[in-house]
Amino acid sequence: MADLLDLLALPIPEIEFMNAPLFTNAGLSTGLIMPLDHLGLIQVTGDDAADFLHNQLTNDVLKLSLESARLSGYCSPKGRLLATFLMWKEEQGIYLQCSKDIQPSIQKRLTMFVLRAKAKLSDASETLAQIGLAGVTCREFLQNHFESLPENNWGKRTSASGSLIRVPDSMQQPRWLWIMPTEQFDTVKAQAQPSLTLADSGLWRWLEIRAGLPSITSATQDRFVPQMINLEALDGVNFKKGCYPGQEVVARSQYLGKLKRRTAVAQLQSKDMRPGVLPDVLPTAGEDVFDAANPTEPIGNIVNVARSPLGGADLLVELPQAMLTSVESTQSGLVTSDKTAIILLPLPYALPDQDIFVRPKL
Repeated sequence: MADLLDLLALPIPEIEFMNAPLFTNAGLSTGLIMPLDHLGLIQVTGDDAADFLHNQLTNDVLKLSLESARLSGYCSPKGRLLATFLMWKEEQGIYLQCSKDIQPSIQKRLTMFVLRAKAKLSDASETLAQIGLAGVTCREFLQNHFESLPENNWGKRTSASGSLIRVPDSMQQPRWLWIMPTEQFDTVKAQAQPSLTLADSGLWRWLEIRAGLPSITSATQDRFVPQMINLEALDGVNFKKGCYPGQEVVARSQYLGKLKRRTAVAQLQSKDMRPGVLPDVLPTAGEDVFDAANPTEPIGNIVNVARSPLGGADLLVELPQAMLTSVESTQSGLVTSDKTAIILLPLPYALPDQDIFVRPKL
């Protein structure tokens, strides 16, 4: 596959992507800056904030430092994910980033369990802007705002310009998440252009899929144990921490060999796969996928989906683990409900199950 920098630099007509212009004869070769308006942000403050969250989430919150971020999950008592978070710590509290469509309900649910703890949850989505950046050329722009850049995945740096988190590469390109006061966004956006190309959040969602990073939305709440979407492979689950809702189920799946399902990166095959051409029908998260030989019985679920600037659409799809043990068993046997073919792509990180089909990074 050609480098994404070259592919996205090709002249293509302006297209509508999630009701906003995505490309106009420009691409990742100039670096991309993307307002992440699809993400919500919960702030947790108070003397007991870390202890409270530590008892609710799948990852260790007590050891969260000011210079790192972590993935985590929030489960029902049955061990099924109600939310996935990227969490980080600031002097003023701990922040939980999640899909915006579930942020209000998750914030309300967590608040119900605060009880006597000295912890307060509030919506920080309006006061803090979240921006995604992708491409090597973003480094120079970011160095104007941060004394040093985080180089390792989930590393974090803070300056007067806000906080910067290094997120995993996608399509062999470095990426960063920048959190800043909302009133600074227009100034930063003006400074970024024309050296960086402004794109909408749909492209970030696609890059997240290509990086194999799942996100629970309202359509997929209470469906997956964390390991089903590879959360523990992404260091989003700590099996040595204390109890949390659903912990017994999650641990049993890990240690008693009951895990039968995993999530893979996949491509939805459009009739026309040219760059900039939209798929005929775009499925939604939570929809079933089928074995082409038996299209009446669902065998998996779509976790996330996004249109691809390379043509068609890409997916994260949860499937029986047995289907991921070889290339041959999955290259022509998966379809959506409307019989559109699904082709598995290489997973860009290793899973603990060594017999699962994994190729080098995309």
